[in-house]
Amino acid sequence: MGSKQIAQETFDDAVQENITEFEMDPEEAVREAVQQFESQGVDLNNIVKAVRQPASENGQKQKHEILLTLDSLGRAVADSDLAEMAEQLVVFTDQCKEQLAFRYLAGQNGAYSVVFSACQLASGDRNLMLKAFYTLSAVLDGQPDLLDSAGQDLLLQTLKEYREDAEMTLAGIRCIRHACLKHEQNRQDFVKGGVLPLLTGAIVQHGDSADVVRMASSALRIMTFDDDIRVPFGHAHDHAKMIVLENDGLRVLIEAAKAFTDNSSVLSELCATLSRLSVRNEFCQEIVDLGGLNVMVALLADCIDHPDVVKQVLSAIRAVAGNDDVKDAIVNAGGTDLIVLAISHHLANPQICEQGCAALCVLALRKPENCNVIMEGGGALAALQAMKAHPREVAVQKQACMLIRNLVSRSRDFSQPILEMGAENLITEARATHKDCDDVAKAALRDLGCKVELRELWTGQKGSLAQ
Repeated sequence: MGSKQIAQETFDDAVQENITEFEMDPEEAVREAVQQFESQGVDLNNIVKAVRQPASENGQKQKHEILLTLDSLGRAVADSDLAEMAEQLVVFTDQCKEQLAFRYLAGQNGAYSVVFSACQLASGDRNLMLKAFYTLSAVLDGQPDLLDSAGQDLLLQTLKEYREDAEMTLAGIRCIRHACLKHEQNRQDFVKGGVLPLLTGAIVQHGDSADVVRMASSALRIMTFDDDIRVPFGHAHDHAKMIVLENDGLRVLIEAAKAFTDNSSVLSELCATLSRLSVRNEFCQEIVDLGGLNVMVALLADCIDHPDVVKQVLSAIRAVAGNDDVKDAIVNAGGTDLIVLAISHHLANPQICEQGCAALCVLALRKPENCNVIMEGGGALAALQAMKAHPREVAVQKQACMLIRNLVSRSRDFSQPILEMGAENLITEARATHKDCDDVAKAALRDLGCKVELRELWTGQKGSLAQ
């Protein structure tokens, strides 16, 4: 992705120049402008790559279609013409959903204030409010900076007033979700404003609505993200603790999962959120005690053919296995066999191979009995097959090396069988290919009993460290 940015006006002028000066047709003019800017390293993700209408007779430049719609919506709002506003909201929403560039251009031209005014004007008219909130959600998608404190208050108030209305709840939570993704300040403001009990309450209140449960679970998970590069330290861990300790989040999510045993997309979303909440030893144990582990194992068994679901469940199992007692519970529930099966079944998928090896790695840590089960179930062989299938994927190589090391560090009897599977060559190759693998690969080779050349970086002599 290019790091340089240009204004929409600059791109439009270049397209117009291609048409007037070089007599290109409109499509060719746009293609040429795109190639020209991209060759200069310009990022065009936020640029509308289309032709504006030619200048009108009075000398005013025509606008892109989405800005014309925004103008129509703005007039309807200013005139309090509710019927026209409803029509324009639908058109504007559809255009915003087409691509980020349209939303960005609209956002740069005052779309948020117009849509916020539309939301206020629609107050009391449920159907019109739904349309306005759908539009607000579309505008905020990828542009969380647009939301202001008045917008936050409106969303929180709407969730409180319409808590029994599933559609309004869904529309409000969708806006909050978009506003909090990659925006730490919005997350903190919403949490201070009381959004967490509203989200868990929505799951309880609308436990029969797959859409509400999925969206509210996703919004809870986003509250635990640390994805805003502008903020050095976020409150992800604090928010996770608040969801669990103050809002009974684990019980709410696991009870919701029990109502959707045949809906893999909802269960996958709930598993992803549970994994983000497994931040303390006792939380991991509580997930097992509430039946969450049974949900995960059953989901992995039932949806082994669905890679997206498998990846989420493996990540969740890896997270809760941080607790040593939970490790045993996972093994006793047949989790290791299912993890090995998932790796073998999706050997071409690097993310599943990584998460599967990582889950086995955690289960093997400090647990010789679990190492026996993993070895008997073919875990070492599956990890080596993953290494062979993905030699360029550093994450796969690293997790597989760590798993091999954990398997043999306290059970040296496994060294020979693993070496006979071809481990030494694969680990040596990973060490040579990936600098990030050097330490873990070296440790794995050492514990396997292989000869490892250790470099002495400093001998105590005067001078700098060896490079």
